[in-house]
Amino acid sequence: MSEIGPVQMVAIAFGPDARFEGRIMAELAKLEQQETIRILDLLFVSKDPESGDLVALDYQGEDLGAIIGALLGFEFDGNGGSGPEAGADGHAFGLTRAQIEAMGEALDPGHSAGFLLIEHVWARDFKRAVRDAGGVPIGEGFLTPEAVGAVAQELVAMSAAVEEAEAESAHGTASGD
Repeated sequence: MSEIGPVQMVAIAFGPDARFEGRIMAELAKLEQQETIRILDLLFVSKDPESGDLVALDYQGEDLGAIIGALLGFEFDGNGGSGPEAGADGHAFGLTRAQIEAMGEALDPGHSAGFLLIEHVWARDFKRAVRDAGGVPIGEGFLTPEAVGAVAQELVAMSAAVEEAEAESAHGTASGD
């Protein structure tokens, strides 16, 4: 099996008035073309307003959704939804199958969600280097707006310093030629 980079699930909820204009898919396509990510699976679901059942939606006839569907508890053709649980080696972190199912169940009736499974292609070598050094991931995640706000001044200062150093480096390289 070829090496795979870190895999992340992103779940995004949408209210009944969501405007799907193609911008999200265009941005994902751009990231794939830049080889930053690779889309492994994608599934849109909706919570039926009358029954409250979670319903898998077709996405423009794409042959996607089986992996995420299995994680959400759907049974598609040839997919019983069973398999080894992630983290059998005792070093698990991230989303469990139960947590993924809970995300779908937490949708309000009439709301929908997109579940996206992506490989971080850019991080393949980093993942290998960490593993080769004996490192074990113990956590990951995006910072909340509150966490960013708590260190916003420091982040802005660091960003400005990095930009300045990059500009000096580019200027030094250009003038040194």
